[in-house]
Amino acid sequence: MEARNPVLAGKRALVVGIANDSSIAYGCAKAFRELGASLALTHLNEKARRFVEPLATELGADILAPLDVSVPGELEAVFDAIRGRWGRLDMLVHSIAFAPKEDLQGGLLNCSAEGFAKAMDVSCHSFVRMAKLAAPLMTEGGSMFAMSYYGAMRVVPNYSVMGPVKAALEASCRYLAHELGPNGIRVHAISPGPLKTRAASGLKDFDLLLVEAAQRAPLGELADIMDVGFTCAYLATPYARRVTGGTIYVDGGANIVA
Repeated sequence: MEARNPVLAGKRALVVGIANDSSIAYGCAKAFRELGASLALTHLNEKARRFVEPLATELGADILAPLDVSVPGELEAVFDAIRGRWGRLDMLVHSIAFAPKEDLQGGLLNCSAEGFAKAMDVSCHSFVRMAKLAAPLMTEGGSMFAMSYYGAMRVVPNYSVMGPVKAALEASCRYLAHELGPNGIRVHAISPGPLKTRAASGLKDFDLLLVEAAQRAPLGELADIMDVGFTCAYLATPYARRVTGGTIYVDGGANIVA
């Protein structure tokens, strides 16, 4: 895949969270590639590899590695591969989230301690762990992105445990932005509107959420994965060199309407 506007030429991006071509992470990877960046991609396991590998080939990814953040050693292995192939890193996209189905669909009061801890570890703390491994490789500064959602700020029916978890993720972005700023590393929480992804399919009445969000958005329509991807790509360029620590909404303006 050739870059059509190589503003990110020479930059190297790790994108975590592609499940298929409807994934937000795929939109980010495609946008980075279109702007000239080199890519490292991950797949959750061997079952997921058959869906992700063709996308990695399409995008001309330099690295494709397995990554389940709950498996000890796999995260470190990804960064070892990046260090060995590239020696440095410029962008990191964290687009993974998980909660056990019974804890996600039973309401927050009924969420088990184990389910809450699992959701927090995979969906939030794994970003902190990635940042710790990525920062030493961002020798010329860089950008880190974590995917949040409106349910971190306001109550969204049926979002359940993921609301508090995403709120923690957004707070983590602010604190990481503060800690990593002196190194020229910028950290962003990206909050897309509801999108038809595999992860969203686990939410009850998600189709209703899509319709309501589109009706509420001042622009009259929802964002898609490429809208999210190009927002991240812009934030990774020098044009956004003084932007860090905030939550960036990519939702057609739906978040401003009560």
